[in-house]
Amino acid sequence: MRKIVYMFVAAVCGMTMVACGDHNVTTSDKEAALKKVVPPYVNNTVIATYSAMGDAGLLLLDDVQRIEEAVEKEAGYESLMKQAGEHWREMRHHWEQSEAFLYGPAEKHTIDPHIDSWPLDYNAMNALLANEDQMQQIEEEGGAYVGDKLGYALKGFHAAEYLLFEEGRPHACNLTKAEAIYLVGIVEDLVQQAILLEDCWAGGVSAEKEAVITDEEGESMSYDENYGEWFINASHPSWKTYQAVAEQIVAGCVDIAGEVADLKLGNPYRGSDNGGDSEYLESPYSRTSTTDFVDNIISIQHAYAGAKSGDDCVADYVKKQNAELNTKVLKTIDDAIAAIKAIQNFETTAQNNPQVKAAIDKVSELEEILDEEVLPLLAK
Repeated sequence: MRKIVYMFVAAVCGMTMVACGDHNVTTSDKEAALKKVVPPYVNNTVIATYSAMGDAGLLLLDDVQRIEEAVEKEAGYESLMKQAGEHWREMRHHWEQSEAFLYGPAEKHTIDPHIDSWPLDYNAMNALLANEDQMQQIEEEGGAYVGDKLGYALKGFHAAEYLLFEEGRPHACNLTKAEAIYLVGIVEDLVQQAILLEDCWAGGVSAEKEAVITDEEGESMSYDENYGEWFINASHPSWKTYQAVAEQIVAGCVDIAGEVADLKLGNPYRGSDNGGDSEYLESPYSRTSTTDFVDNIISIQHAYAGAKSGDDCVADYVKKQNAELNTKVLKTIDDAIAAIKAIQNFETTAQNNPQVKAAIDKVSELEEILDEEVLPLLAK
């Protein structure tokens, strides 16, 4: 198993540049302060979140494999459907709490659209399920076929959600054999992508997870990357200083705040009559859309203020430079979460709903503060 190597500059030399391998690290007070932020962010926020997502995914994969067996034997599987739904929600929870760091491997390897595109293409899905040749290939190749041969609108969280839930409840136990085979393929691919995210940041995963991303010929799907090490050492070409790393952390928060306000909340609120899309719902089958949005804001909270109590974090640096601004950021995060939680029946009442508008305003305010006040402070 590959491990993160923690390489720290041994000497502090005022404003000089100290060589560290094949890159330079500025040892100014600012760089020293921001350097302390990075290991807790990498280990306790990013890797911990992806690791938990993969753990939940392994449980979900076991559930759906057992569901497929039950369908084949024409046996009951009501409890398995309920359990699979719970594990899907848990995996989804960790994914949504990762969306403040969708840069890096999630972006580079298109893992984000691979596992979280919507809406589904129902016509293509029905054609797929009726295609005996393709279903046989999915049965034989599983996640490899789903991942390589199917478009984004036919895989990922929402394809699995569609087969597991109906109006927020576990789907009736009437899956066809084709649907059960398809469900296993979807989940296997989904779990592989989750494990690859952990692998890309941690530089390795457990033997159990490694087996999931290794094919029958013994070839690993691993990209052999270590973003955790690159961040901790400020040694990636895109992040050569700890200021650049801190700015990326906050920029990731800005991006997801904008997406939540403009698209996830904004599209359903505006509706098709006002430049939006009333069908643009995050998780319509499980009815967990507002839970997703809250988790997105918690993702910002963890990235900015630390996932564990006592973690060194960007908020510490901002507080030392401008305590009033830091207080404003933390309060606006709390206000945004509260506003989203106040929304009732989002999936059926979002359009022109004043509760949704209040949430949009709070999340937009958070985006603006991070973008127009925190990022400039880091850039000084």
